[in-house]
Amino acid sequence: MAKRDRNVEQAPSGRWKARYRDTDGRPRSVTFDTKAEARQFLITVRADVQRGEWTDPRLGDVTLEEWVTQWRETVCHLRPSTLARDDVYLRSYILSQFGRRKLASITQPEVAAWVAGLRARPLAPATVAKAYQILSKALTAAVHARRIAYNPCSEIKLPRIEQHEMRFLTPAHVGLLADAIDAKYRALVLLAAYGGLRIGELAALRPSSLDLLAGRVQVGEICVEVNGRLTSGPPKTRAGRRTVALPRPVVDELAAHLQAGKSEFVFTRADGGQLRVNSWRQRYWVPAVAHADLRPLRPHDLRHTAVAIWIATGANPLEVARRAGHTSVSFTLDRYGHLFPEADRTLAQRLEAVYVAPAAAPTAPVVELEKGRQTR
Repeated sequence: MAKRDRNVEQAPSGRWKARYRDTDGRPRSVTFDTKAEARQFLITVRADVQRGEWTDPRLGDVTLEEWVTQWRETVCHLRPSTLARDDVYLRSYILSQFGRRKLASITQPEVAAWVAGLRARPLAPATVAKAYQILSKALTAAVHARRIAYNPCSEIKLPRIEQHEMRFLTPAHVGLLADAIDAKYRALVLLAAYGGLRIGELAALRPSSLDLLAGRVQVGEICVEVNGRLTSGPPKTRAGRRTVALPRPVVDELAAHLQAGKSEFVFTRADGGQLRVNSWRQRYWVPAVAHADLRPLRPHDLRHTAVAIWIATGANPLEVARRAGHTSVSFTLDRYGHLFPEADRTLAQRLEAVYVAPAAAPTAPVVELEKGRQTR
């Protein structure tokens, strides 16, 4: 006969109550429809308590929206632009589905169905993946706070993100665009296309960062617009802080640009204020791209163009990674490896130049090992 568990007893209602003590020794109880369910619960909860993994069920009663509000107040490692982007995903895709749900009630199958629903809307795979990542981060934080026992975002299959073909301009096309854009931003186009600076780095660039005599630009600041406010700060990574050598024609263009007027920043609005990228893009970039017949083209495509030009002129992956501010050479090869075949052919030609045919090699003594004895 099975030993009777005194911590499982039937209530007057006919349901079964499972009693246990939490990690602090306080008595707890949970009611189930059947005795078997109560027993199984006790087995699980006792193991969790013994391992120190028990979570107070009442802590999971807060809604996801309430929890996200608390959790976001503790996030201090993200940039304002990243927080603003995440807020859009939260409002548009996450809280509309799970916002009023209690943390402990969200299940893995529901998350899987939500991901499938986003893909069917249809949303781009990258958008689905980003929404999922933000939800998973919020629920992981809830696990760490002991509000829920596990993250229901585990083991979710995400749609595959296909790498889109990057747009590269030829030097001739760069010249067309530089001629088409307002003269105040001609040097900006050339600096982006040959120096590889991001548009946020260009908006934050100060005259003191330019060494025209040495032909170099020092990148150490980036500017972004968040909810109508301009915020500046260092690049995301240490590699983003870099010094880039520029071709002399670009340096000459920058020198002429700086002589046209003095300002706190190299590239400014018409009134001299710091460049607001969103309005600049609509007012100056889009018309210039259309006039040069280069649509579709983003400002960031000039950075891709710079990398392509560097590689075409013989830069190796390490040089490209340093100039672009990539965190690793492997990232450079992953994004731009298909542009290096010419460099590989050049290497093969250099190997041919130093190659010595076996027949022309000097005769060397042959050493044989036979029965432990050397012979010549």
